[in-house]
Amino acid sequence: MSLSSPPYAVLGAGSWGTALALQLARAGNETLLWSHSDDHYQAMRQSRCNAKYLPGIAFPETLQPARDLAATVAQARDILVVVPSHVFRETVQKLKPFLTERHRLAWGTKGLEQGTRKLLHQIVREELGITVPVAAVSGPTFALEVAQGLPGAITVASKTPQFAEDLAYALHSEYFLTYTSDDIAGVEIGGATKNVMAIAAGIADGMGFGTNTRAALITRGLNEIMRLGVTMGGQRETFMGLSGLGDLVLTCSDDQSRNRRFGLALGKGMDVEAARKSIKQVVEGIGTAKTVYLLSQDYNINMPITEQVYKVIYEGRSPREALQILTNRAPHPEH
Repeated sequence: MSLSSPPYAVLGAGSWGTALALQLARAGNETLLWSHSDDHYQAMRQSRCNAKYLPGIAFPETLQPARDLAATVAQARDILVVVPSHVFRETVQKLKPFLTERHRLAWGTKGLEQGTRKLLHQIVREELGITVPVAAVSGPTFALEVAQGLPGAITVASKTPQFAEDLAYALHSEYFLTYTSDDIAGVEIGGATKNVMAIAAGIADGMGFGTNTRAALITRGLNEIMRLGVTMGGQRETFMGLSGLGDLVLTCSDDQSRNRRFGLALGKGMDVEAARKSIKQVVEGIGTAKTVYLLSQDYNINMPITEQVYKVIYEGRSPREALQILTNRAPHPEH
Protein backbone atom coordinates (compact mmCIF):
# COMPACT_ATOMS: atom_id res chain seq x y z
CA MET A 1 0.00 0.00 0.00
CA SER A 2 1.20 3.48 -0.78
CA LEU A 3 2.36 5.58 2.12
CA SER A 4 0.03 8.32 0.81
CA SER A 5 -2.95 6.13 1.80
CA PRO A 6 -4.64 6.58 5.19
CA PRO A 7 -2.75 4.92 8.02
CA TYR A 8 -3.97 1.75 9.66
CA ALA A 9 -5.03 2.16 13.29
CA VAL A 10 -4.26 -0.69 15.69
CA LEU A 11 -6.07 -0.27 19.00
CA GLY A 12 -4.32 -2.17 21.77
CA ALA A 13 -0.59 -2.09 22.42
CA GLY A 14 -0.14 -5.46 24.07
CA SER A 15 2.11 -8.08 22.53
CA TRP A 16 -0.31 -9.19 19.79
CA GLY A 17 -1.49 -5.70 18.89
CA THR A 18 2.09 -4.53 18.65
CA ALA A 19 3.09 -7.52 16.53
CA LEU A 20 0.28 -6.87 14.05
CA ALA A 21 1.16 -3.18 13.96
CA LEU A 22 4.78 -4.11 13.23
CA GLN A 23 3.66 -6.46 10.46
CA LEU A 24 1.49 -3.77 8.85
CA ALA A 25 4.26 -1.18 9.09
CA ARG A 26 6.98 -3.43 7.73
CA ALA A 27 4.71 -4.34 4.82
CA GLY A 28 4.77 -0.69 3.80
CA ASN A 29 1.71 0.74 5.54
CA GLU A 30 1.71 3.80 7.76
CA THR A 31 0.43 2.47 11.07
CA LEU A 32 -0.74 4.05 14.31
CA LEU A 33 -0.50 1.94 17.48
CA TRP A 34 -2.92 3.24 20.12
CA SER A 35 -2.42 2.57 23.82
CA HIS A 36 -5.03 3.25 26.52
CA SER A 37 -2.21 4.11 28.96
CA ASP A 38 -0.50 7.47 28.74
CA ASP A 39 2.61 6.14 30.49
CA HIS A 40 2.84 3.25 28.03
CA TYR A 41 2.35 5.60 25.09
CA GLN A 42 5.09 7.93 26.32
CA ALA A 43 7.47 5.01 26.88
CA MET A 44 6.91 3.68 23.35
CA ARG A 45 7.24 7.15 21.86
CA GLN A 46 10.56 7.77 23.59
CA SER A 47 12.13 4.33 23.15
CA ARG A 48 10.67 3.56 19.68
CA CYS A 49 9.78 0.05 20.84
CA ASN A 50 7.31 -1.69 23.13
CA ALA A 51 9.71 -2.55 25.93
CA LYS A 52 6.87 -3.77 28.16
CA TYR A 53 5.67 -6.56 25.87
CA LEU A 54 8.19 -6.99 23.02
CA PRO A 55 11.50 -5.62 24.29
CA GLY A 56 14.33 -5.05 21.86
CA ILE A 57 12.20 -4.95 18.69
CA ALA A 58 12.52 -1.50 17.17
CA PHE A 59 9.63 0.29 15.52
CA PRO A 60 10.10 1.15 11.84
CA GLU A 61 9.50 4.75 10.79
CA THR A 62 6.12 3.70 9.40
CA LEU A 63 4.88 2.81 12.91
CA GLN A 64 3.94 5.60 15.31
CA PRO A 65 2.52 5.27 18.84
CA ALA A 66 -0.76 7.10 19.46
CA ARG A 67 -2.76 8.13 22.52
CA ASP A 68 -5.69 10.27 21.35
CA LEU A 69 -8.40 7.82 20.26
CA ALA A 70 -10.50 10.34 18.33
CA ALA A 71 -7.50 11.66 16.39
CA THR A 72 -6.23 8.13 15.69
CA VAL A 73 -9.56 6.98 14.28
CA ALA A 74 -10.01 10.20 12.30
CA GLN A 75 -6.75 9.63 10.44
CA ALA A 76 -7.47 6.00 9.57
CA ARG A 77 -9.89 4.14 7.34
CA ASP A 78 -9.22 0.62 8.56
CA ILE A 79 -9.15 -0.05 12.30
CA LEU A 80 -7.83 -3.23 13.92
CA VAL A 81 -8.92 -3.83 17.53
CA VAL A 82 -6.52 -6.06 19.48
CA VAL A 83 -7.52 -5.99 23.14
CA PRO A 84 -8.33 -8.77 25.65
CA SER A 85 -11.79 -10.21 25.05
CA HIS A 86 -13.13 -9.04 28.42
CA VAL A 87 -12.72 -5.38 27.36
CA PHE A 88 -13.67 -5.89 23.70
CA ARG A 89 -17.24 -4.56 24.01
CA GLU A 90 -16.05 -1.59 26.08
CA THR A 91 -13.46 -0.75 23.43
CA VAL A 92 -16.03 -0.92 20.62
CA GLN A 93 -18.32 1.35 22.64
CA LYS A 94 -15.51 3.90 23.05
CA LEU A 95 -14.81 3.68 19.35
CA LYS A 96 -18.40 4.14 18.19
CA PRO A 97 -18.67 7.97 18.44
CA PHE A 98 -15.67 8.41 16.14
CA LEU A 99 -16.68 6.03 13.36
CA THR A 100 -17.97 7.32 10.04
CA GLU A 101 -19.35 5.62 6.93
CA ARG A 102 -15.84 5.39 5.46
CA HIS A 103 -14.43 3.25 8.29
CA ARG A 104 -13.93 -0.52 8.27
CA LEU A 105 -13.40 -2.49 11.48
CA ALA A 106 -11.35 -5.64 12.07
CA TRP A 107 -10.17 -7.38 15.22
CA GLY A 108 -7.32 -9.65 16.22
CA THR A 109 -8.90 -10.34 19.60
CA LYS A 110 -9.60 -14.02 20.30
CA GLY A 111 -12.26 -15.08 22.75
CA LEU A 112 -15.93 -15.07 23.66
CA GLU A 113 -17.83 -12.64 25.85
CA GLN A 114 -18.37 -14.11 29.29
CA GLY A 115 -21.92 -13.89 30.56
CA THR A 116 -23.61 -13.39 27.19
CA ARG A 117 -21.53 -16.15 25.52
CA LYS A 118 -21.53 -14.08 22.31
CA LEU A 119 -18.99 -14.19 19.51
CA LEU A 120 -17.11 -10.97 18.89
CA HIS A 121 -18.83 -10.18 15.59
CA GLN A 122 -22.16 -10.43 17.40
CA ILE A 123 -20.95 -7.84 19.91
CA VAL A 124 -19.89 -5.53 17.08
CA ARG A 125 -23.27 -5.83 15.38
CA GLU A 126 -25.07 -5.10 18.65
CA GLU A 127 -23.00 -2.01 19.27
CA LEU A 128 -22.52 -0.65 15.74
CA GLY A 129 -25.34 -2.12 13.64
CA ILE A 130 -24.76 -3.64 10.21
CA THR A 131 -23.37 -0.68 8.27
CA VAL A 132 -19.67 -1.07 9.10
CA PRO A 133 -17.70 -3.70 7.12
CA VAL A 134 -16.09 -6.07 9.63
CA ALA A 135 -13.38 -8.74 9.62
CA ALA A 136 -11.76 -11.19 12.05
CA VAL A 137 -8.01 -11.88 11.92
CA SER A 138 -6.76 -15.16 13.37
CA GLY A 139 -4.28 -17.96 12.87
CA PRO A 140 -1.34 -19.89 14.33
CA THR A 141 0.77 -16.90 15.25
CA PHE A 142 2.73 -16.14 18.40
CA ALA A 143 3.26 -12.42 18.80
CA LEU A 144 7.01 -12.62 19.36
CA GLU A 145 7.68 -14.59 16.17
CA VAL A 146 5.55 -12.22 14.08
CA ALA A 147 7.36 -9.26 15.65
CA GLN A 148 10.71 -10.87 14.84
CA GLY A 149 9.69 -11.26 11.20
CA LEU A 150 9.76 -15.07 11.22
CA PRO A 151 7.67 -16.88 8.57
CA GLY A 152 4.02 -17.43 9.37
CA ALA A 153 0.48 -17.32 8.03
CA ILE A 154 -2.88 -15.87 9.04
CA THR A 155 -6.52 -15.79 7.93
CA VAL A 156 -8.66 -12.70 7.39
CA ALA A 157 -12.38 -13.53 7.50
CA SER A 158 -15.07 -11.12 6.32
CA LYS A 159 -18.45 -11.17 4.62
CA THR A 160 -17.20 -8.15 2.65
CA PRO A 161 -14.79 -9.70 0.12
CA GLN A 162 -13.06 -6.41 -0.74
CA PHE A 163 -12.27 -5.71 2.90
CA ALA A 164 -10.88 -9.21 3.43
CA GLU A 165 -8.72 -8.86 0.34
CA ASP A 166 -7.49 -5.36 1.22
CA LEU A 167 -6.52 -6.31 4.76
CA ALA A 168 -4.90 -9.55 3.62
CA TYR A 169 -2.75 -7.61 1.14
CA ALA A 170 -1.87 -5.03 3.78
CA LEU A 171 -0.62 -7.75 6.15
CA HIS A 172 1.09 -9.83 3.48
CA SER A 173 4.87 -9.79 3.13
CA GLU A 174 7.67 -11.99 1.81
CA TYR A 175 7.65 -14.23 4.87
CA PHE A 176 4.09 -13.70 6.10
CA LEU A 177 1.31 -15.38 4.11
CA THR A 178 -2.29 -14.25 4.32
CA TYR A 179 -5.47 -16.06 3.33
CA THR A 180 -9.08 -14.89 3.11
CA SER A 181 -12.32 -16.50 4.23
CA ASP A 182 -15.99 -15.59 4.55
CA ASP A 183 -16.47 -17.70 7.70
CA ILE A 184 -16.21 -15.15 10.51
CA ALA A 185 -17.98 -17.39 13.03
CA GLY A 186 -15.74 -20.37 12.32
CA VAL A 187 -12.55 -18.32 12.54
CA GLU A 188 -13.67 -16.78 15.84
CA ILE A 189 -14.73 -20.09 17.39
CA GLY A 190 -11.46 -21.77 16.42
CA GLY A 191 -9.41 -18.90 17.82
CA ALA A 192 -11.26 -18.93 21.14
CA THR A 193 -11.79 -22.61 21.90
CA LYS A 194 -8.21 -23.69 21.18
CA ASN A 195 -7.22 -21.93 24.41
CA VAL A 196 -9.25 -24.42 26.43
CA MET A 197 -7.48 -27.33 24.75
CA ALA A 198 -4.11 -25.69 25.34
CA ILE A 199 -4.85 -25.66 29.07
CA ALA A 200 -5.70 -29.37 28.88
CA ALA A 201 -2.48 -30.14 26.98
CA GLY A 202 -0.48 -28.12 29.50
CA ILE A 203 -2.05 -29.99 32.42
CA ALA A 204 -1.19 -33.35 30.86
CA ASP A 205 2.41 -32.31 30.17
CA GLY A 206 2.71 -30.81 33.65
CA MET A 207 1.70 -34.16 35.10
CA GLY A 208 4.53 -35.79 33.17
CA PHE A 209 2.62 -37.54 30.42
CA GLY A 210 4.13 -37.92 26.97
CA THR A 211 3.59 -36.88 23.39
CA ASN A 212 1.07 -39.69 22.84
CA THR A 213 -1.21 -38.04 25.41
CA ARG A 214 -0.75 -34.60 23.88
CA ALA A 215 -1.50 -35.88 20.37
CA ALA A 216 -4.68 -37.56 21.61
CA LEU A 217 -5.79 -34.40 23.40
CA ILE A 218 -5.17 -32.23 20.32
CA THR A 219 -7.04 -34.63 18.03
CA ARG A 220 -10.02 -35.16 20.31
CA GLY A 221 -9.96 -31.46 21.19
CA LEU A 222 -10.30 -30.60 17.52
CA ASN A 223 -13.29 -32.94 17.35
CA GLU A 224 -14.94 -31.03 20.19
CA ILE A 225 -14.19 -27.68 18.57
CA MET A 226 -15.68 -28.80 15.27
CA ARG A 227 -18.86 -30.10 16.91
CA LEU A 228 -19.45 -26.81 18.67
CA GLY A 229 -18.28 -24.68 15.77
CA VAL A 230 -20.50 -26.26 13.13
CA THR A 231 -23.48 -26.08 15.50
CA MET A 232 -22.84 -22.34 15.98
CA GLY A 233 -22.68 -21.66 12.25
CA GLY A 234 -19.03 -22.23 11.35
CA GLN A 235 -17.92 -24.13 8.26
CA ARG A 236 -16.33 -27.54 8.86
CA GLU A 237 -13.43 -26.74 6.51
CA THR A 238 -12.48 -23.71 8.62
CA PHE A 239 -11.61 -25.90 11.58
CA MET A 240 -9.15 -27.87 9.46
CA GLY A 241 -7.38 -24.65 8.46
CA LEU A 242 -5.06 -22.06 9.97
CA SER A 243 -7.51 -20.63 12.49
CA GLY A 244 -8.65 -24.10 13.56
CA LEU A 245 -6.17 -26.97 13.49
CA GLY A 246 -3.20 -24.68 12.90
CA ASP A 247 -3.86 -22.49 15.92
CA LEU A 248 -4.75 -25.52 18.04
CA VAL A 249 -1.47 -27.32 17.32
CA LEU A 250 0.52 -24.15 17.94
CA THR A 251 -0.99 -23.24 21.27
CA CYS A 252 -1.03 -26.81 22.61
CA SER A 253 2.57 -27.53 21.70
CA ASP A 254 4.74 -24.53 22.60
CA ASP A 255 5.41 -22.79 25.89
CA GLN A 256 5.00 -19.35 24.31
CA SER A 257 1.29 -20.07 24.86
CA ARG A 258 0.10 -18.50 28.11
CA ASN A 259 -2.79 -20.97 28.23
CA ARG A 260 -0.47 -23.94 27.91
CA ARG A 261 1.83 -22.53 30.63
CA PHE A 262 -1.17 -22.03 32.90
CA GLY A 263 -2.07 -25.69 32.35
CA LEU A 264 1.50 -26.77 33.01
CA ALA A 265 1.40 -25.00 36.37
CA LEU A 266 -1.87 -26.74 37.26
CA GLY A 267 -0.46 -30.10 36.21
CA LYS A 268 2.55 -29.58 38.46
CA GLY A 269 0.30 -29.04 41.47
CA MET A 270 -0.14 -25.28 41.63
CA ASP A 271 -3.61 -24.01 42.55
CA VAL A 272 -5.66 -22.03 40.04
CA GLU A 273 -5.02 -18.57 41.45
CA ALA A 274 -1.29 -19.11 41.90
CA ALA A 275 -1.03 -20.54 38.39
CA ARG A 276 -2.90 -17.56 36.95
CA LYS A 277 -0.67 -15.07 38.75
CA SER A 278 2.46 -16.89 37.60
CA ILE A 279 1.68 -16.05 33.95
CA LYS A 280 1.63 -12.27 34.59
CA GLN A 281 -0.60 -11.62 31.56
CA VAL A 282 -4.22 -12.32 30.70
CA VAL A 283 -4.91 -16.05 30.28
CA GLU A 284 -7.88 -16.00 27.90
CA GLY A 285 -8.59 -19.69 28.31
CA ILE A 286 -9.65 -19.34 31.96
CA GLY A 287 -12.80 -17.41 31.13
CA THR A 288 -13.24 -19.20 27.82
CA ALA A 289 -13.32 -22.60 29.53
CA LYS A 290 -16.42 -21.58 31.46
CA THR A 291 -18.08 -19.97 28.45
CA VAL A 292 -17.44 -22.92 26.13
CA TYR A 293 -18.60 -25.40 28.78
CA LEU A 294 -21.85 -23.45 29.20
CA LEU A 295 -22.27 -23.30 25.41
CA SER A 296 -21.88 -27.08 25.27
CA GLN A 297 -24.73 -27.29 27.79
CA ASP A 298 -26.82 -24.79 25.82
CA TYR A 299 -26.45 -26.82 22.62
CA ASN A 300 -26.38 -30.26 24.30
CA ILE A 301 -22.98 -31.09 22.77
CA ASN A 302 -20.68 -33.67 24.32
CA MET A 303 -17.33 -31.93 25.04
CA PRO A 304 -15.57 -34.09 27.66
CA ILE A 305 -12.16 -32.36 27.56
CA THR A 306 -13.76 -28.95 27.89
CA GLU A 307 -15.89 -30.23 30.77
CA GLN A 308 -12.88 -31.52 32.70
CA VAL A 309 -10.91 -28.30 32.19
CA TYR A 310 -13.93 -26.38 33.49
CA LYS A 311 -14.23 -28.69 36.51
CA VAL A 312 -10.53 -28.28 37.37
CA ILE A 313 -10.62 -24.48 37.15
CA TYR A 314 -14.03 -23.74 38.64
CA GLU A 315 -15.01 -26.70 40.81
CA GLY A 316 -11.72 -27.72 42.36
CA ARG A 317 -11.42 -31.09 40.66
CA SER A 318 -7.84 -32.37 40.73
CA PRO A 319 -6.06 -32.78 37.39
CA ARG A 320 -5.50 -36.47 38.17
CA GLU A 321 -9.19 -37.09 38.79
CA ALA A 322 -10.06 -35.23 35.59
CA LEU A 323 -7.64 -37.41 33.64
CA GLN A 324 -9.07 -40.57 35.15
CA ILE A 325 -12.57 -39.55 34.11
CA LEU A 326 -11.39 -38.97 30.54
CA THR A 327 -9.41 -42.20 30.27
CA ASN A 328 -12.15 -44.33 31.85
CA ARG A 329 -14.66 -43.50 29.13
CA ALA A 330 -16.06 -46.59 27.39
CA PRO A 331 -15.01 -47.39 23.79
CA HIS A 332 -17.21 -45.67 21.22
CA PRO A 333 -17.08 -44.65 17.52
CA GLU A 334 -14.41 -42.06 16.73
CA HIS A 335 -16.65 -40.01 14.45
